[in-house]
Amino acid sequence: MTWLLRDGDVLATVDVADTFRLRSKGLLGRTGYEGAMLLPRTRSIHTVGMHFPIDVAFCDADFVVRDVARVRPMRMTLPRRRCRSVIEAEAGAFERWGLAVGDRLELR
Repeated sequence: MTWLLRDGDVLATVDVADTFRLRSKGLLGRTGYEGAMLLPRTRSIHTVGMHFPIDVAFCDADFVVRDVARVRPMRMTLPRRRCRSVIEAEAGAFERWGLAVGDRLELR
């Protein structure tokens, strides 16, 4: 099991979509999601085919959150400059976790 942490505090369990196939699928086809999904080597996402809105964090190479967004189903985001990965969670999760731009995250 992999954990998403900020300053040593566990925010959530995280699934790492480390293949093209897993990144392409992401959270598609689910009706909800507990935890977070990390999409490495990703600068933008889409929610075409999603059944629920999601929170999205765009992270740079040092895993610092550069931008966050709430994305409704059937939408796309523009690529974020200097971002190297995306974290997705069910809408409302980032507020519960207190996740914000500038947070340095880690996986353990």
